[in-house]
Amino acid sequence: MKKAELKKLDKRQLDSKLNELRRDIMKLNAQRASGTPPENPGRIRAIRKTMARIITYSKQKDKEVKNK
Repeated sequence: MKKAELKKLDKRQLDSKLNELRRDIMKLNAQRASGTPPENPGRIRAIRKTMARIITYSKQKDKEVKNK
């Protein structure tokens, strides 16, 4: 997901997207642990980066709400 798309989402949508990505990464890590090569190895890294972005934007939105 692109940064601009993530910035437009509200806190609830960010949380749901984060949960979805956590489920995806658990599936990919399970595949890797069982010895099955993942279809797209770069996808794990991309998911982690997106998760970090979502967490960052979520914290920023929390600070904005507290400062109002």
